[in-house]
Amino acid sequence: MITTKIKSFFIREAKPEDVPLILAFVKDLAAYEKLSHEVVATEALLEETLFGERRTAEVLIGEYQGTPAAFALFFHNFSTFLGRPGIYLEDLFVKPSFRGKGLGKCMLTYLGHLARKRDCGRLEWWVLDWNTPAIDFYRSLDAVPMDEWTVFRVTGESLDKLGRDFHGTENGDRRTEARNQKTEAGNQRTEI
Repeated sequence: MITTKIKSFFIREAKPEDVPLILAFVKDLAAYEKLSHEVVATEALLEETLFGERRTAEVLIGEYQGTPAAFALFFHNFSTFLGRPGIYLEDLFVKPSFRGKGLGKCMLTYLGHLARKRDCGRLEWWVLDWNTPAIDFYRSLDAVPMDEWTVFRVTGESLDKLGRDFHGTENGDRRTEARNQKTEAGNQRTEI
């Protein structure tokens, strides 16, 4: 449990039994962002990716007077220019009934502390263009928008296609090798 300067507000690392709470936070955030239709995460997926054999992200829970009030989901990225890791904040959400108490700022300052403790070169996140309250808040923290960058994403069928377009093997992966041989044989017959 991490104590904060806000009376009765504590931050803690999420545990596997928090998975239903984490999914509820994700759904609340999606509803706020008008993106509920995009949520396909399940408790089973979150348990596997957050607490399974190969953890891919970390979650912090902020509790105000013993009640879960905020969460932050983040993971490490890497800057080749800095030659150091960074922290990418995927989600930060404070329940509406707990806003205005400084909880979001407290969560962000803790992430900044964690980034320094882990020798990270930066802390970064995205924000929707229409979310002016969040943008104003981030600017008040001296966060700088990366206006010169455009975000690209490949997902769903496009990601499947991109992955299928790779032809090679990974350390003798015979299934990949066999699939590629069949594809090459089919291509040779087509060319004849």
